[in-house]
Amino acid sequence: MREIIFDTETTGFDPLTGDRMVEIGCIELVNRVPTGATFHRYFNPKRAMPASAQAVHGLSDAFLADKPIFGAEVDALLEFLGDSMLVAHNARFDFGFLNHELKLCGKRDISLDRMIDTVAMARAAHPGAKHSLDALCTRYGIDRSHRVKHGALLDAELLAQVYIELTGGRQIGLGLAEEDSPIVARDSAQIPGGFDAPQRVMRAPRLFYPTDEEKERHAAFVAGLTDPIWHLQGEKTA
Repeated sequence: MREIIFDTETTGFDPLTGDRMVEIGCIELVNRVPTGATFHRYFNPKRAMPASAQAVHGLSDAFLADKPIFGAEVDALLEFLGDSMLVAHNARFDFGFLNHELKLCGKRDISLDRMIDTVAMARAAHPGAKHSLDALCTRYGIDRSHRVKHGALLDAELLAQVYIELTGGRQIGLGLAEEDSPIVARDSAQIPGGFDAPQRVMRAPRLFYPTDEEKERHAAFVAGLTDPIWHLQGEKTA
């Protein structure tokens, strides 16, 4: 199962009022395991960067001036995304900007059926708690000390770790239960790495009874013992 964790940085909060995407970072997971494949691009938004947005991600007009526009990289992005499910934190925000940029390029929207929102997952798993990316990293013991400012690829890397924890942790798909347990992973797709799980064949227990000859031999052996320990114990308790 292939999934893409992604994050975006933008010039503001609403693409319908002229805000644009300036960065996207994507991490590939296969069976909940990062493969090392990534997609990361900066984009020239062709508009000034508001000071409030620059304070969040640190991307200035000067830095973005020589970067390509979104349309120059859209085909490479869509090829990387493929038809995989797309995971984001507060995903409607990121999907909104991604689909707006696709529309400006004359490309089809990405269906919201492919959207997985980790904020919604966190709310279900930890009701009443804080659900920011920083808060979830703290909850799951994920090191975020290098996150001085927001960055699309860095945040996607952190979110990939959070998503793995939200979906069962690094032991997802592994079980030590009996073979007839309904939670035992029987499908290789449920096991990280996708290797085939060995199928255990449970045999009926075999019963062993001593024969008459074996009983006679045992009795003769016991009768030949000198000062057996049970006699000594009998003397101590007498």
